[in-house]
Amino acid sequence: MPNEQSQSLDAVPPGWQVLPDEPLPRPTYFPAGLAMGVAFFFWGLITTWVVLLVGVALFIAALAGWITEIRHGYKAH
Repeated sequence: MPNEQSQSLDAVPPGWQVLPDEPLPRPTYFPAGLAMGVAFFFWGLITTWVVLLVGVALFIAALAGWITEIRHGYKAH
């Protein structure tokens, strides 16, 4: 019986790939913040300069945070 279980774990369906042994990056909210910054920026172009400034600030903060997180991830490896 143990031999059957090890064979089923080693078998990969056609067209699939085995994930690498290195860990995946942890989830982050920075891409969503970047998208929200872009949305506020364009919304601000249509409405008022206050919304535009909030969009620019959010975009810059999210981009800086995401780049910082990526750089720390590469230094850890």
